[in-house]
Amino acid sequence: MYPAELVKPMREDLTTVGFEELHTPEAVDMALAKEGTTLVVVNSVCGCAAANARPGARMSLQNTKKPDHIVTVFAGVDKEAVEKAREYMIPFPPSSPSMALFKDGELVHMLERHHIEGRPAELISENLVDAYNEYC
Repeated sequence: MYPAELVKPMREDLTTVGFEELHTPEAVDMALAKEGTTLVVVNSVCGCAAANARPGARMSLQNTKKPDHIVTVFAGVDKEAVEKAREYMIPFPPSSPSMALFKDGELVHMLERHHIEGRPAELISENLVDAYNEYC
């Protein structure tokens, strides 16, 4: 587990633009039971989360079409919540950072770490925007 003071700015990178933090498995279940589209960002302390994933997720929200709900769980911090979120992401293997778009609780789009690492935030944003335009 990472110290709270270390992850605070990394959490705020998403919460300041409206992401709801999910800290428990029950919160994950409730979030994914909602009607409409939900973007789940599995946040991480790694460099690709800071340089690519979080900026890409933020940029994607500038699109006209966007998810009805935006939530985040933090790998290495909210262990049980992350495990529950990853159950919804099967058959994809666990990875962080990662992003998943759900529609009415069904997984419709997935970005794994290998789609994020080494790619610019703009490309990640474009990938998400394409999914929003199709599903939102």
